[in-house]
Amino acid sequence: MSESNYQQRMLRVLQYIDSHLDEDLSVERLSAVAAFSKFHFHRQFSEYFGLAAFRYVQLLRLKKAMYELAFRSHKQVIHIALDNGYESSEAFSRAFKKSLGLSPAQFRKQPQWDNWQDSNSTLIQLREQHMPMTYQHSDVRIVTFPETRIAVLEHRGAPGLLPNSIQRFIAWRKLNKLPPSVSGTFNLIYDDPEQTPAADFRFDLAAAVTAPVAQNEHGIVNKTIPAGECAVIRHTGSDAELGNVVRFLYNSWLPQSERNLRDFPLFFQRISFFPDVPEHLMVTDIFLPLQ
Repeated sequence: MSESNYQQRMLRVLQYIDSHLDEDLSVERLSAVAAFSKFHFHRQFSEYFGLAAFRYVQLLRLKKAMYELAFRSHKQVIHIALDNGYESSEAFSRAFKKSLGLSPAQFRKQPQWDNWQDSNSTLIQLREQHMPMTYQHSDVRIVTFPETRIAVLEHRGAPGLLPNSIQRFIAWRKLNKLPPSVSGTFNLIYDDPEQTPAADFRFDLAAAVTAPVAQNEHGIVNKTIPAGECAVIRHTGSDAELGNVVRFLYNSWLPQSERNLRDFPLFFQRISFFPDVPEHLMVTDIFLPLQ
């Protein structure tokens, strides 16, 4: 068997897991996807990816469950458990508490994201190494973006604390009846989290509005995305891959385009959201403002 064929068969397993995360993902099924012997597959997977297949599946399911607990308050714990491949809320609670030190109910009441950082880093590194996204210059379009009034929650501080700001912003949107289905969702990106001290990191959570937002206790402020030309590329996949797409725009596309940048930060428009869609099907448009 050639090395490239072996790689493709292993990659096929990761893609299958992404698309069937709420189904039975036993060694028998995954080994059949890869066309490997079930008696050897678990060792092959562990040696190739540096992580046991069971643990990889568990981490992906836990991540989705965590986001549903934190950001989808209407969803009952039992439904979260069943939708993430657990046979019962008890089995889900045991796995959740073993991994994060909190029960699902405790996490929902007061999310503790720090306990998740090492596990999430393991997932990100595995996927960056084995499932890299590639883009071509032809994937970039030039568009004229219209002036857009936005209501903004300014996140200032460590990127790892961003989920807490997202919770606050979702609560404000619900209170003001501005769900993503009726109000476009944007992020303004001021800093590279890999190059910026955590305390100095700036990131805006924004929703399109038709009128100014009155002074409020939620910390929501008024801003505007100005009209003008932008380079835009559509990314389908995890947020963990957004950094590579942004680097492609700055390091590859921009120099060959001979265009100059406008004095306004890079921004995202969120088209579809995790955990409402599987992480690999998230859609984000990335805009680079041009002169």
